[in-house]
Amino acid sequence: MRTPDSTTAAAILPLVGGPPNVRSVAHCMTRLRLGLRDRSLVDEDGLRALPAVLGLVSDDGSYQIVLGPGTVARVAPEFEALLTTPADRLLPGGTDPATAAGSLAAPGTGPATTAEDLARHGAELKAARSRRNATPFKLLLRRIADIFVPLIPALIGCGVIAGLNGLLINLGVLTGLTPALTAISSGFMALIAVFVGFNTAKEFGGTPILGGAVAAVVVYAGVARVTVLGMTLAPGQGGVLGALAAALLGTYVEKWCRRRVPPTLDVLVTPTVTVLVTGLVTLYALMYVAGELSAAIGAAAAWLLSTTGAFAGLVLGALFLPLVMLGLHQALIPIHTTLIGQQGYTVLLPVLAMAGAGQVGAALAVYVRLRHDTSLRTTIRSALPAGLLGVGEPLIYGVSLPLGRPFLTACVGGAAGGAFIGFFSMLGDQVGSTAIGPSGWALFPLLSGNRGLALTAAIYAGGLFTGYAVGFTATYFFGLRGRSPVRAAEPAAV
Repeated sequence: MRTPDSTTAAAILPLVGGPPNVRSVAHCMTRLRLGLRDRSLVDEDGLRALPAVLGLVSDDGSYQIVLGPGTVARVAPEFEALLTTPADRLLPGGTDPATAAGSLAAPGTGPATTAEDLARHGAELKAARSRRNATPFKLLLRRIADIFVPLIPALIGCGVIAGLNGLLINLGVLTGLTPALTAISSGFMALIAVFVGFNTAKEFGGTPILGGAVAAVVVYAGVARVTVLGMTLAPGQGGVLGALAAALLGTYVEKWCRRRVPPTLDVLVTPTVTVLVTGLVTLYALMYVAGELSAAIGAAAAWLLSTTGAFAGLVLGALFLPLVMLGLHQALIPIHTTLIGQQGYTVLLPVLAMAGAGQVGAALAVYVRLRHDTSLRTTIRSALPAGLLGVGEPLIYGVSLPLGRPFLTACVGGAAGGAFIGFFSMLGDQVGSTAIGPSGWALFPLLSGNRGLALTAAIYAGGLFTGYAVGFTATYFFGLRGRSPVRAAEPAAV
């Protein structure tokens, strides 16, 4: 029986050039990430016509189709299954895939000319900017992001459980259950280094299980008996940064061995040399260095917000939307994960989440100002619920970025919200998140801090409303100057 998700997957496949053009498939929280052999075969107009598609992002690493949280997790496996399905069985009854794609358009409506032009212009801007910024450093950041993105669902699940557990402890209820919840929420974080090592080796062309094996050294309890420079190592020292470095080194050693070890001995020698050499370097160098770096990150974050909180929040809130636009925001995951491992929460994520609030405020101002542009207002209505929950790509690529000024005024709103939260950090009221992934209103279940949940939630809510208000005001008065409301083309007759 065909489901809406399988129908969406079947409609997407021919529009990206069919199975022969798809080299790889992955997904993050909101995007279906495809490695394509020839991007000229992609029918972007057809993809945008699908109601499940919220936006398109093209960079040098992958072709990304924004489907939104939840939807992408269901569509991705259906899409992967179609890659091994004979072409004549992609759709039932011999239906032409292009026809199926067209049938997914909303009944009784024609193409939304203005909104489609904006979406197309946004995608073109993104592609051009990506080409200009395809430096080796930024490409490396994208690869690091690809290591951590698959871990986000577990981080969210464990973070929500940790928040619930903290609430029960503070209320003094169900005390018999809290040890179990502690074990459930902490188990993944205790072994996250292994998963980081596995994904690192996979991303950089090594054997994933060997990457996990060398990274496991970091969290093994027995390292407490190892002494380096007169100091005893601690299990977990260096955290995800140590695991990342260990797996990278392990991948390099493995590739070196593969090129030099005779095939008859490869299965025995290569894994042994890889684990032994990398393990020793990890114990006697990488764990110490990564531990010092992790400690420095934690100290820097604490100093930044406690000393220059309002200014730091303003800068971070203003710059986060450009990072999202370039797809580089996921590269911050190692920093968030390091802070969560050290303090139990990351103080940076709530500040960065204010960028989404500025984006929502800007979109609302566009909606109010361009009241005759029915096509664009329809796009905003469709994307706004996702924006309120912290999924900003549909509003960025469909509204603010192609319009130009609203993108800048959205950054102003994000700066104001970030400065609001940063100001309270200067007063000693820390607002943090026990996990990463969600933002906007979806971040409330993950909030944590040093002054109680009620005050933490109130400060975060104040930051959101500040971002909404400033983003709206800046866009309403300055973001659409010189642009007259345009009446969209009437829907095509049915």
